[in-house]
Amino acid sequence: MSEMWMPPASLSLWPLTGFIWVYSMWAVMMAAMMLPTALPMIRAFSRYAKSQQLSNGPLTLWFISGYLTVWFGFSLVMTGLQWLFHGMAWLSPMMENRHPLLAAAILIAAGLYQFSPVKNACLQHCRTPFGFLINEWRPGQSGAVQLGIIHGINCLGCCWVQMLLMFVVGVMNLWGMIFITLLVIVEKWLPGKTKIISRFIGIFFLAWAAYCLKIYW
Repeated sequence: MSEMWMPPASLSLWPLTGFIWVYSMWAVMMAAMMLPTALPMIRAFSRYAKSQQLSNGPLTLWFISGYLTVWFGFSLVMTGLQWLFHGMAWLSPMMENRHPLLAAAILIAAGLYQFSPVKNACLQHCRTPFGFLINEWRPGQSGAVQLGIIHGINCLGCCWVQMLLMFVVGVMNLWGMIFITLLVIVEKWLPGKTKIISRFIGIFFLAWAAYCLKIYW
């Protein structure tokens, strides 16, 4: 990642090949960050397909492809945001945040979203894989892709604001990627009530935002 193309200082100087490089970086990061968090659903899909006396191996790959399709689409949004933030000089050429108010705004949005009904509904979906499969099961390869897309949309609804935290910790920050991935894993896997876990993380984000604002002022 550190050897990849770095955006020039001016937004107007971004070539198409550079835009593709940045998109590829985001696509790889989304896959690396979100696939580990989806392991319980992937395992549940594989077991359920096997229980239906189906060839679970290929179907699981089709399911994963549908899931990643959603995140690859979201990677295009993240690339556009990076393009915008870089053009406004809110990101350095090394893709690090240099605008404390941008960091605080993202953290506040992430914190408040943790309390929203949409967030908690999507999180509940991610935490109950067998319930989802029983209610939404579709046979065949196309059905596996559809299920992967449906799960990906719910997963996106759960985690999209948390992915924006990459603009806070630094787009190329490997430790930041690991931290956000672990945070999502804790939220999806930790036993307990969904709302309590979600709100606790929301309070953490808001406290982090307050710290950023304190430093700025």
